[in-house]
Amino acid sequence: MSTATPTTPTVDQTPAPRRKGLSPRTIWRILLLGLVALFFLAPLLWMLSTSFKSSAEVVNPNLTFLPQDPSTESFSTILGAPQTPVMQWFLNSLMAATGQTLLVLVVASMAAYALARLEFPGKKILTALVLATLFVPPISLLIPNYVLVSQLGWLDSLTAVIVPGAAGAFGVFFLRQFFLSLPVELEEAAMLDGAGRWRTFWTVIIPLSKPALATLALLTFLGNWNDFLWPLYVLFSPDKLTIQPGLSTLQSAYTTDYSIIMAGGVIASLPVLILFVISQRFVIEGVSRSGLK
Repeated sequence: MSTATPTTPTVDQTPAPRRKGLSPRTIWRILLLGLVALFFLAPLLWMLSTSFKSSAEVVNPNLTFLPQDPSTESFSTILGAPQTPVMQWFLNSLMAATGQTLLVLVVASMAAYALARLEFPGKKILTALVLATLFVPPISLLIPNYVLVSQLGWLDSLTAVIVPGAAGAFGVFFLRQFFLSLPVELEEAAMLDGAGRWRTFWTVIIPLSKPALATLALLTFLGNWNDFLWPLYVLFSPDKLTIQPGLSTLQSAYTTDYSIIMAGGVIASLPVLILFVISQRFVIEGVSRSGLK
């Protein structure tokens, strides 16, 4: 009598074909993000479109998004008028924002490293006092800063726009959080090799902190470039104005010619947009590693 050996059923291990295309949930997310992006880009696109319209088309009751007869008349007018030296305002803002950014990076990085790594009496109290200044409204410091700048003889100069803003606590707090996330073993290894505290700071900490430094540089540059109130108080000569208070004079000089004002807005927006596009990768990395949400 022969016994039949049972046969094991074969299992088809071929992977199931994946679905082609996007899922409905992903499509809805893309549409939602597109609408949000369009909501924030609409004012910029309208400003750009209006800057290429003629003065008559801007005040036409039948407004259109795209210019019917595009022209660069507004840019020619705003750049060629002697009473509105826009390019000089642009250079003044560029020098002021760049100077304050460099000063903030130097001062804030050294102060943040001291609060993050060094041990000294009263460290916790000093850290708390620095962070407490973040809760002070900036407008309340307008008069004390003005008096101080006046006594130093800095009125009507770019020094008044550069130096006072470099003493902010945000940069110290931001970099301190980033320095605390760095491994202490890297500094200990450098010190075992004979490096002092200063050399360790410049050769180990600073190269590792490029994302945080780039983020702080962008935020500082943006804050100084868009500042309107403080330069309006300390700058008086037309050739010493920065771009923001300078553009405000276009309303009286040209009886509110919106195409010219929009052309000035386009000129003022270009450096910030270019800088953000270049440094956005460092900004995302710096914010995520510093613990800020």
